[in-house]
Amino acid sequence: MIYAIFKVLCRFFFGKILSTKIIGTENLPKEGGFILAANHVSNWDPPFLGTFMEREVCYMGKEELFKNPVFAYFVRALHVFPVKRGAADKTAVKTALKIIKAGKCFGIFPEGTRSKTGKIGKPEPGVSLIAAMTKVPVIPAAIVGTEKIFSGESKFPPLAVVYGEPLQFTGTSKDKTELANFAQKIMDEVARLKEFGEKSIAG
Repeated sequence: MIYAIFKVLCRFFFGKILSTKIIGTENLPKEGGFILAANHVSNWDPPFLGTFMEREVCYMGKEELFKNPVFAYFVRALHVFPVKRGAADKTAVKTALKIIKAGKCFGIFPEGTRSKTGKIGKPEPGVSLIAAMTKVPVIPAAIVGTEKIFSGESKFPPLAVVYGEPLQFTGTSKDKTELANFAQKIMDEVARLKEFGEKSIAG
């Protein structure tokens, strides 16, 4: 219920108060588990990425978000679960695998943190590892403009979210080179989609 209400509010904010161009929703699987991998430039990104999708999105969130019991309840209601940053959190990975195997969408920001420059950063191998262990498609996605919301540059900037065609990991989870290459392939596609999104709202 909380997720549904929050989604309605986000659709009003991003779709009515702000102007958002939504591209590529036909690439999103209608059923079955999948990974949604996007760039990360703002705290607005998690709700923004899933706002215009019909399906719900589950995310990892830094464990600091769960220290306050009241806020932790709200965050969990939005399908966010804790992860320890800077360490191999096996519990968080197991939770992600469980979500995907249950046929749900798992959203992840492969860079591991927000980009302060807006440029696409180097991905962590976690996204590839989860893709290798689940064998589900990875949908690359680009977020454009959220870092400008309520900023000095523009209070209500034009936004775009672009969902790309599915990518499939065909290697082995034990090959670090293959994992690193696939993670980079995802981010290269995200960068391409981001450029496309920027051009789509430039006019």
